[in-house]
Amino acid sequence: MEPLVTTAIELRCFGHADLSAIRQTLLDVHADAYAGELDNEFNQRFEWFVDHWGCRPGYACVIGYDGAEPVGFAYGAPAAPGREWWREHLSEPPADGSTFSVSELMVRPRWRKTGTAERLHTALIQDRPEALAVLLVDPDHPKVQTLYERWGYTTVGRRQPFPDSPNYAVMLQHLRTPTTS
Repeated sequence: MEPLVTTAIELRCFGHADLSAIRQTLLDVHADAYAGELDNEFNQRFEWFVDHWGCRPGYACVIGYDGAEPVGFAYGAPAAPGREWWREHLSEPPADGSTFSVSELMVRPRWRKTGTAERLHTALIQDRPEALAVLLVDPDHPKVQTLYERWGYTTVGRRQPFPDSPNYAVMLQHLRTPTTS
């Protein structure tokens, strides 16, 4: 199906206090985005991930709307200081390890390949105070990994956070220019 964008996509920002109001929207977008993969047990746990991330301090979410229709979202939260799990993949971690974890970025099929994913991602991380952004990408989707590389991420290792999850590529991006001592 060809992408269908009837109006400019409006981006709306939300935080932890908004989770109860946006939770069903996130679940509905996920159900559409993963319609052919909902029999996968890992994808069936998406509700748990929404609640897990949504209760974290500093949770941020951006939802894109085409009129009243939600078309996609991106969300994440700051990593707890001292719990930057990505450090194990670097021989010399940066002095400032403050990290924003990008947990989810998804766009419904009709709005893919319209630039919406990049707009959602940019809106999510553009004003973050953290030095770094980290995310996990399924390497079985090399086009997605290449997209993140174009957005400034570098693959630094692999990680399988759950026994039934993919062995993801760990990708890291500097949000601020590192200072040298």
